[in-house]
Amino acid sequence: MPSFQSDDQRYAPTLPKRRQELLKWNGWGYKDSKFILNKDNHVELTGERYRLSGLTMPLLRDWMIQTLGVNLEHKSPAQPERTAADIPIPIKNEAFLLDLKKAGIPFSDDSQDRLFRAHGHTLHEIFILREGMFQRLPDLVAWPASHSDVVKVVALAAKHNVVIMPFGGGTSVSAALECPVTESRMILSLDTSQMNKILWIDEQNLTARIEAGVIGQDLERWLAEKGYCTGHEPDSIEFSSLGGWVATRASGMKKNIYGNIEDLLVHVQMVTPQGVVEKSCQVPRMSSGPDIHHFILGSEGTLGVITEVTLKIRPIPLCKKYGSIVFPDFESGVGCLREVARQRCAPASIRLMDNEQFQFGHALKPESSSYFSGIVDGIKKFYITKIKGFKPQELSVATLLFEGTNEEVAAQEKRVYEIAAKFGGLPGGEDNGQRGYMLTFVIAYLRDIGFDYHCVAESFETSVPWDRVLDLCRNVKDRLHRECKERGVQFPAFATCRVTQTYDVGACVYFYFAFNYRSMSNPVHVYEQIEACARDEILANGGSISHHHGVGKLRQRWLPRTVSEVGIGMMRAVKQYLDPQDIFANGNLIGPGQLESKL
Repeated sequence: MPSFQSDDQRYAPTLPKRRQELLKWNGWGYKDSKFILNKDNHVELTGERYRLSGLTMPLLRDWMIQTLGVNLEHKSPAQPERTAADIPIPIKNEAFLLDLKKAGIPFSDDSQDRLFRAHGHTLHEIFILREGMFQRLPDLVAWPASHSDVVKVVALAAKHNVVIMPFGGGTSVSAALECPVTESRMILSLDTSQMNKILWIDEQNLTARIEAGVIGQDLERWLAEKGYCTGHEPDSIEFSSLGGWVATRASGMKKNIYGNIEDLLVHVQMVTPQGVVEKSCQVPRMSSGPDIHHFILGSEGTLGVITEVTLKIRPIPLCKKYGSIVFPDFESGVGCLREVARQRCAPASIRLMDNEQFQFGHALKPESSSYFSGIVDGIKKFYITKIKGFKPQELSVATLLFEGTNEEVAAQEKRVYEIAAKFGGLPGGEDNGQRGYMLTFVIAYLRDIGFDYHCVAESFETSVPWDRVLDLCRNVKDRLHRECKERGVQFPAFATCRVTQTYDVGACVYFYFAFNYRSMSNPVHVYEQIEACARDEILANGGSISHHHGVGKLRQRWLPRTVSEVGIGMMRAVKQYLDPQDIFANGNLIGPGQLESKL
């Protein structure tokens, strides 16, 4: 039985109902946090939310100039915030609106509410916000407050033939939230943010029942008040939702200890046009045919609305310690990570960046306020480069996070550093490890200052077997540079990678890619062509379509190749049964209109 049960009082979420009051309407994150050039012409992160906030990064401006060819005299400012006059008029289904009002479900057709839920955070979507407007937006936004509210909304949508697009945190990077431009029916954005309660905590079985609209940072904070955590920490944890994690098969930075979302999931409830899908019990495992949870995981809003989730929880670890390792080159670092995975002694997080990313991270280092720390950094650099002979243009760095009891962390540290030494790795210090880990939460803000100076930038990821990691990393970066030259990109491109998650049989590899588009007429189109070539290269080198970002519309063309035409047929068959009217017609995975034409 649950040992803690919520009352009816709502938790106070970090993000308001009208999220545009706190978050940027045309970029990543909080309005008060952005990279700027300050009065001294150095890059600074505004606000007070992050470890880098208020600090100057004296090396970043020159890095932008030297690496990307940025000219500070040539700016590309975003258009002013859009008004109602700029936004397409909504399509209205009056009978649906009347029934929705009778059901007591709050809703809005305010232009800013609609615009905020018309997109995720792909390069294409943010560029449109800065310089244009979407052809199609949700016509209405509704805020159900519970599972029963969602049941009512879905039934009404089916009755009146209204399209539903579930909206969680809005952090999608697969174009999953873009409305299909050919959709002529009324489109409802079903915002789950008001479904944000922890319904109960079961301390005996270490599980928690949680409403799916809760944002990651709120969930972890509220669990921590009771002494628990999920340990699921995706890069987007500040803004992404629990339901979104399930819908995209998300992965977190600490998955080595806590697992990916599918490992944490005990029970899930999803409302479909045919009714509610859920198991009858909350047990650790069951042999009852194909696991229906795997129809829901990764469904990307195409089958229904995820409303409640039961997750495994753990007591907050007693000890948390950061670390870092410096390797003579990327190959040595990959070899070390492979051995750590083989011996199954990986810490909560172990991530390896290549030299280009190391140089980038170095440029993000804030100005030292301490004379002593500057001297210490100089001594470390001298030791690594002069005494040990590491070449600054070749070395690679891994950041580490250990969690557990004091004894467990000490034992893990000893074992990992011993393995690293066999591959030429040297301890790089706790501060570098913590700084590298925390950079994860601010790096997405950099794309906005890039836009300001004619630079497009994006990240994409894959998973790959261990024996193909090095080939894939090298070949994809080479392909990116080659495609840039062939498409007339005049300035050197920035292409870098890091290994972010490790498994027994392979790893997740993350790529960052940017180029200066000054003098180009259609930079987003050029970027999308180049990324498509990179995706082809990934698949040719044994990689996957995606490790954790999902398919959406962006990677749709590669899905048949990934899961086979028979696999696509299975997806269509499930879709046909659960949603014969195509109420959840966001066009993700199998694409818009395919239900009718293929079945």
